[in-house]
Amino acid sequence: MPAPHTSKTLAGTLYECLLDWNLDKNVSTITLDNCSTNDAMIGRLLNKITPRSLILGGKLFHMRCSAHIVNLIVKEGLSTIAAAI
Repeated sequence: MPAPHTSKTLAGTLYECLLDWNLDKNVSTITLDNCSTNDAMIGRLLNKITPRSLILGGKLFHMRCSAHIVNLIVKEGLSTIAAAI
């Protein structure tokens, strides 16, 4: 990815890839971690993709990565019991 990793740069690069691979009208969801830049990128990307080509008009477009969420929970739990371990 070209620097800087802003939502505008990420959305533009991802959209170009979707166009190159002819997936702009076939993608239904994108799974990302919980980074705030990714949240902003999804908004920009939804402005470029036709909403009627998405499931429920794009309401399910951004899927949060469950593995990332579980990782955050485990890290928090381990930091809580670190002294006992």
